[in-house]
Amino acid sequence: MIASSSSACRSKTEEAGRKAQPPTKWRATAQQRVYGRRLLDALRATAGGGARAVKAAADSALALTARGQSRWSRAILLGRRRNRNRRNLLQIKDKIRSDRGRTRPASAPRGTDRLRVLRRLVPGCRKLSAASVLEEAADYVAALEMQVKAMRALADAFSGAARAAATEAQRGA
Repeated sequence: MIASSSSACRSKTEEAGRKAQPPTKWRATAQQRVYGRRLLDALRATAGGGARAVKAAADSALALTARGQSRWSRAILLGRRRNRNRRNLLQIKDKIRSDRGRTRPASAPRGTDRLRVLRRLVPGCRKLSAASVLEEAADYVAALEMQVKAMRALADAFSGAARAAATEAQRGA
């Protein structure tokens, strides 16, 4: 009787541990379909616009799919980060290059430096608390993972269509 109650307690604890990480909204099939449609429409509108236009279209489609419910999506929709982002990324890269091989003084905590960099990387999070930045960053990373998945699917579809067209052209010739 005691063994069964301890195993029941263990299974409840394991279930609680599994439930602690709720599935992200970005993994939902419906959300991925909505983003895929928006991405395709945005890419059609930027035909021949170059790499920056494709990135801007993909980011805008991602922010629209998030419906402005997060700070990063509102920042993208408002366009605040476009001018700053390139400059900030260059500053971060320069800082990383200059810091290679150097030892840090004991008084400079690394965690705050990392948090500062994270605040710069996630749009709209420059003045948030650490907990809020981590929450926004987790949502942003999940959204970016979905973006990569959708773009890979589009690339595979386009390459498959190109192969089919090439095969048809060879048959016709």
